[in-house]
Amino acid sequence: MTIEMSWWGDDNRAALFAEVIDKFEAENPDITVKQTPVGAPDDLFNRLATDFGGGGQTAPDVFALGGAKPQEYGSAGALLDLGTVADIVQADKYPDFSTTAATVDGTLYGLPTGGNATAAFVNVDLFEAAGVPVPDASWSWDDLIEAANTIGKAGLTTASGAPVYGLDLRIQDIIGTYAAQQTETGIYDFDGKLAVDADDIAGLYEKEVELQKGGGLPDPSIITAGWALPPDQQLYTLGQAAVTFGYSNLIGTYGAAGETLILPPPTDGDTAGVALLPSAFWAINANTKHPEASAKLVDWFLNEPAAAELIKDTRGLPFNPDTLAVVTPLLDAPGQAAAEYVQGVLDSGVVAPPQPDGGANMNKYSQDAETEVLFGRQSPQEAAETWVKNLSSDLD
Repeated sequence: MTIEMSWWGDDNRAALFAEVIDKFEAENPDITVKQTPVGAPDDLFNRLATDFGGGGQTAPDVFALGGAKPQEYGSAGALLDLGTVADIVQADKYPDFSTTAATVDGTLYGLPTGGNATAAFVNVDLFEAAGVPVPDASWSWDDLIEAANTIGKAGLTTASGAPVYGLDLRIQDIIGTYAAQQTETGIYDFDGKLAVDADDIAGLYEKEVELQKGGGLPDPSIITAGWALPPDQQLYTLGQAAVTFGYSNLIGTYGAAGETLILPPPTDGDTAGVALLPSAFWAINANTKHPEASAKLVDWFLNEPAAAELIKDTRGLPFNPDTLAVVTPLLDAPGQAAAEYVQGVLDSGVVAPPQPDGGANMNKYSQDAETEVLFGRQSPQEAAETWVKNLSSDLD
């Protein structure tokens, strides 16, 4: 029998997946896999829209989905209920919070390729140079503010003479985690509405004001210019900041700045608010003529040690703990640190609802509010109320 598999990515990924498929076919000689890689996610999504618009018979048997697509296609009945092949794909290996975005009304329609989690990155060298104790996983927001302000006022510079700041902050990288510290689910609830109120969001902007007044942040113009910078151009990577927030897979890039420690973000409560964010999901066409063969292929990519040894963390760190245990020893030192961090999140992370329709402007609204606060045009409370008003309107 022949089944078709499609994904997006560059030529290197296509070559890697071809090698994985070769091993699969060697173990399953009755199954031939037709490979149809595409360059960009939209290339695949456009094809799927056409195929499923015509009934789905021409769509691939197995394909990658990202963002809200598992919810969209699952709700439309286009995806196979993985409960029907649960034993083959080993769905029970995956923590509930790693599959939330692919679950509709209790039915699982996709399994994550892997993913990453929001983390704090600490430049140990800069902390030591400023005489500030290096934090650990128990740190609070007050600990961060005190440390960042002390380092920002220490007069440190890089080898080229550039100033060193306490915190390199991009509001969009931490606001969801901060919200989850307040609500345990994050910005949204499971009904697609806001789970936070203006007081919750104002708390984060109030902390930013403390950092601004205390010397822990760069000038607001530098902060706003840094929103869209790639990781290798950010202040932290250039050795100009002692702390930043980002995804765990960035530890290799951020490590260029010096000895880097990966920690949960600071918190004032019992939860760090961290959720694992899948890179993509493997899903199966509901119209496939070969559901068991398709399920075997998904299982091979996600759970087979021989495949894991090839794929490693190229699609995010595996969420199946058994697969993660295979991959971790094969990673370099920064990758192993990220894997250890992700394992901790697997054990204790929050369950974050998927981004609902209408949530696309959340980052923009967060940046707009930050601009108003940092340039002194609005108080944190005023900016947060505008944020809630705008996002609530979009969700409605």
